[in-house]
Amino acid sequence: MKKRVVIIGAGAAGVFAAAVCAEMAPHLEVIVLEKTRQPLAKVRISGGGRCNVTHAQFDPKKLVSNYPRGHKELLGPFHHFQPQDTFAWFKRHGVTLKIEEDGRCFPTTDHSSTIVNCLLDTAKARGVFLRLETSVTGITAFGKRFSVQIEGEESLECDTLLLATGSSPRGLELAASLGHTIVPAVPSLFTLNTPTSSLLDLSGITLPDAELTLPQLSLKQRGALLLTHFGFSGPAALKLSSFGARELHACHYRTALHVCWVPSLTKEEILQQLLTLKKTRPAKQLENENPFHLPSNLWKRLLVLEKIPHFTSFGHIADKQLHGLAERLTASPFAIEGKTTHKAEFVTAGGIELKEIDFKTLQSKIHPHLFFAGEILNIDGVTGGFNFQNAWTTAYLAARHIAQLFLNLKMALS
Repeated sequence: MKKRVVIIGAGAAGVFAAAVCAEMAPHLEVIVLEKTRQPLAKVRISGGGRCNVTHAQFDPKKLVSNYPRGHKELLGPFHHFQPQDTFAWFKRHGVTLKIEEDGRCFPTTDHSSTIVNCLLDTAKARGVFLRLETSVTGITAFGKRFSVQIEGEESLECDTLLLATGSSPRGLELAASLGHTIVPAVPSLFTLNTPTSSLLDLSGITLPDAELTLPQLSLKQRGALLLTHFGFSGPAALKLSSFGARELHACHYRTALHVCWVPSLTKEEILQQLLTLKKTRPAKQLENENPFHLPSNLWKRLLVLEKIPHFTSFGHIADKQLHGLAERLTASPFAIEGKTTHKAEFVTAGGIELKEIDFKTLQSKIHPHLFFAGEILNIDGVTGGFNFQNAWTTAYLAARHIAQLFLNLKMALS
């Protein structure tokens, strides 16, 4: 009689684990249970429908720096399965990935359906049984086996259980019922709302490099920034929200924000440049000079905020005003009064307490033959493909160990 593996959750981690496990151990019966009618929902919509599969950071030590929670635990796993391995796995299964300038990786087709079809076709070809619209109501552990209670059906018994339910509250409830500690989930990767900002009408302006600081929370991030009609977005804002997820939640998303528009220079260096220009080019208009090469409309707005009239020449600007401008360029003040999340691409900080997981195998330290993979763990990454890489890596290691577990058993019995 075949040994049975049940995987709860047909997201990236669940389907990938099923495909890998079935490939490595064809003698196993692998069943995936999914409560919705559509598997791989997040994969389908990620990256604007192109699927940001992973990120081209191939140094595990640098790779883990993109995970506000889980960076220590993922270092070992990334030495066994990292973005290079993701590239190789998909290539073996007929999908070529490409690297874009910012390091994000997508299928060359630019369609998430390429990834979805690859995962589902591989799983199906290896005999994985995918059951949709199947709601799990409870799990009972007895010895090294499990009984999975399904709504409206008889219980399904299995020899190994893998929970890959993402941030689903129900998945966390199931894990808690098996004795695991749950770190409460809070939003991560969200944009910063500053409704009183004087820049809201400049929506759409982007800066390749800016630095955001939350002075009251002692948090800082640097990167590309996007001005929006409700505040700030782009990699810098999203990364700040990720690393500050718990602190921002604790203050109800209300705190001071400082934006440095010229992070490559100190306030003193900025001031010195302005004073030098005043001395050497007194007839030049500050508005047209734009010495720090900021987007024109943003530069003009910053001058207005410092009460420097349009078309004012350097020679007619008081040193005190230049001091104020240098301060604003270094630390423009805003008030965060909320957040905006990305609907289905919503990421959370929280999940299974990591101390309760063996990260060599992704097996529970509480129940043998119970495994976890993906976002159900208290691991989350910044934007750019890092959350999917966590899913691929943890799913791969869990599946490999499950396969080895029963391959060893099969060999012992033969």
